[in-house]
Amino acid sequence: MRYLPLTDTDRADMLAKVGASNIDDLFVDVPEVARLDGPIRDLPMHASEMAVERHMKRLAAKNLAAENTPFFLGAGAYRHHVPASVDTVIQRGEFLTAYTPYQPEIAQGTLQMLFEFQTQVARLYGCTVANASLYDGSTACWEAVAMATRVTKRKRAVLSGALHPHYAQVVKTMAQFTGDEIADSAPAIQTEPDLEGLTARIDDQTACVVVQYPDILGRISDLSKVAEAAHAKGALLVVVNTEPVALGAVKSPGEMGADIVVGEGQAIGVGLQFGGPYLGLFAVRDPKHVRQMPGRLCGETTDAEGKRGFVLTLSTREQHIRREKATSNICTNSGLCALAFSVHMTLLGEQGLRELAAENHRLACHAADRLEKVPGVRLLNRAFFNEFTLMLDGKPAREIVRNLADRGILGGVSLGRLYPGVKALEHALLVAVTETTTEDDIETLATELEALVKEPAQ
Repeated sequence: MRYLPLTDTDRADMLAKVGASNIDDLFVDVPEVARLDGPIRDLPMHASEMAVERHMKRLAAKNLAAENTPFFLGAGAYRHHVPASVDTVIQRGEFLTAYTPYQPEIAQGTLQMLFEFQTQVARLYGCTVANASLYDGSTACWEAVAMATRVTKRKRAVLSGALHPHYAQVVKTMAQFTGDEIADSAPAIQTEPDLEGLTARIDDQTACVVVQYPDILGRISDLSKVAEAAHAKGALLVVVNTEPVALGAVKSPGEMGADIVVGEGQAIGVGLQFGGPYLGLFAVRDPKHVRQMPGRLCGETTDAEGKRGFVLTLSTREQHIRREKATSNICTNSGLCALAFSVHMTLLGEQGLRELAAENHRLACHAADRLEKVPGVRLLNRAFFNEFTLMLDGKPAREIVRNLADRGILGGVSLGRLYPGVKALEHALLVAVTETTTEDDIETLATELEALVKEPAQ
C-alpha cells in the first residue's frame, strides 16, 4: 500500500504557494515527448517476482560487458582495475552509507576518511583546498562556474569547444535558472587545441574560462597562457579533468595557474557501474575562495582533552544555517564513492599512481602506433595520455563502432554521437586505452578495424 500523507487540499495549497495551477506546471522544463501520459505501454501491470527476475536476466544477457571483450571506451568514464580490497573496506558496516554523518562523536572514521580524501584531491589537482566531493564531474563543472560568478560578480562564462559536451550541456541547463551567459562552441578538428581562439573570447565581463585537460579529443596542452589571459581580464580559470590517472604523469592544473579544478573521480576506485553513481571532485588554489566553495569541508581539530578529532568545518548548505545564502543546492557528496577513491588512492600511493599512469601511457602509445598503420586511419593527436582521436576515411565512425560491437569489440566512442549534426566530427573515433587493455586486444581492434574500413559503404 502506498503511503500518501497529503490530501487534495494540501496539494492545492502548495501549488498555490509556488504559483502553479496544477502538478503538470512543475514539469514544463521536461520536453513533452519525454513525459508519460499514463502507464508505460506494453508493460504488464503485475508479475511474480520469479518472472521479473527471469525477464531482467534475459535483458542483462544482451549486454556486452566490459570485462568480457576488448574494451576501448572512454570519453569521461574509464575502465581501470579496482583492487578487491576497495570493496572489502567500503562494505564495512561503519562505512556503508551514501551520506556524510553529521554527528562527529559517532562518525570519526567517516570524517577522517573525508579529511584524507580532501588532502589526496588537493595534492592531485595542485590546489590548496578540496571539498568532501560532489555528485559527479558534470555537476562539479557547473558548481565551478557558479562559484566563479560569485567571486567575480560577473555573469559570463566562456567554455572551451573541447569541453565534454555533456558537461557543457549541464552548465547551460543550470544557467537557464541563474541568468548567466554561457559562451560555448564545437571543437576544432586539429592536432592542437585552439588556445589562442579561446583566449580571444575573454572580455572584461567574463567570470571564468572553462577548459578540459586532457580535452575531449584526448589532447594535452600547457594551460599557463590561458590562465594568464584570464587573470589579465579579472576572470578565473576553471580546469576540468575527467581522467584523474592522467595526473600521475602530467603537470597538475594548479601548477599551471588554474583557480578552480574540478573533475570526475570515477577512474580511481569506483568502476564503470553502468554509468553511476560517480564522484565529483572540486578544489581551489587560493584559500580566500574557500567560503565560496559548494558542499562540505571536513577539518582536523582537538577535543576538550587535547585528543585529535575530525569535524565538519564548513557546510554552506541550504539545509543549514546559510539557508538562502547557501553557495549551492547541488551539494550532497557521494560519500561511499569518495571512500572508494580514497582507499584505492591510498593503496596506490604516489609511486603507484605514477607507475599506473606510465603503464596507461605506454599501452596507449602502442595502440596509437598500431592503429595509425591501418589504411584509411589517421591519428589526430600529437600529445595524449591514454586517449586519442582517430580520423576514419570513407565511413562514419558511428557505423564502424556498431559493426565492431557486432564483432564483440567495444572499439571506442564516435564523436559524431557526442556532437550530433557536426559533420566535421562524423568520421572521428575516440579511443581509450588503460592498464586493463592487453596488446592482444589492440591487435584484435586493429585487425577488425582494417577489415571494416575496407568494406564498401552500405
